[in-house]
Amino acid sequence: MPSTVTLNTRTLTVVGLVLMAVITAYSIASARADSTPDSGGQPAADTRTAATDAGPSLVMTGTGEAVGVPDQLSFALAVKADGDSVSEALGRANAISRRVLSTLRDEGVRSDDIQTTGLSIDPQYDYNNYGPPVLLGYAITQRASVLVRSLANAGHALSSAVEAGGDAVRLGRLQLSIGNKEELLKQARQAAVADATTKAEEYATAARTELGGVTSLREVVSTPGSSRQYLAKDVLINAERSPVPIRAGSTDLKVTVAVTWSFA
Repeated sequence: MPSTVTLNTRTLTVVGLVLMAVITAYSIASARADSTPDSGGQPAADTRTAATDAGPSLVMTGTGEAVGVPDQLSFALAVKADGDSVSEALGRANAISRRVLSTLRDEGVRSDDIQTTGLSIDPQYDYNNYGPPVLLGYAITQRASVLVRSLANAGHALSSAVEAGGDAVRLGRLQLSIGNKEELLKQARQAAVADATTKAEEYATAARTELGGVTSLREVVSTPGSSRQYLAKDVLINAERSPVPIRAGSTDLKVTVAVTWSFA
């Protein structure tokens, strides 16, 4: 009597899923076998070779310093004038400012070395305990920054500005500087590289090896330096027809470099 096989939908579904799982597992195993290099496989060997080719290296920082004498002076100039109205106060401030700036130009200050930095208009009140504040007038303050490129003329420039503006003038933020720093920076950079080289040679000797060539060099930081001569934040000057004494002092310029060597 012939046998009869009955397949329902559920049975067919289970068989199909089993076949798909077998095919997927076979595909994954084949892909792994294809991608796994043998003992001479290129991917792993390339990575190790690159690391070996780079070789050990030594990174060292060095700092160099150069000392210079400031030859320029910059300062902040303020002119203040009062008036019953804004226009009156502004007119007085303008007249004083023109006189002061003209005097500075006569002292050798270039026009492009004078820059306007601010203008303020402030009402002036009389405050009392028995009523509201009373408006007395207005105060105008005009501000500018001035650069004197010749330190020999700086004292005369300061005194002349005060003499031209009288009590309406205020000077502040005096700062000494070096006009051309390139030569000093060159000296500081050479000293920084020499400092880094000396320290690197000491480490190489301690490690019983020798330095190879320089593979990289970069400037980490370059500081413009600060004057060793103290300068007041705000200065009121009594000119008395004599120049303000200026003491130049000295300024330090520092450069830090990072140098990388290979080993011989």
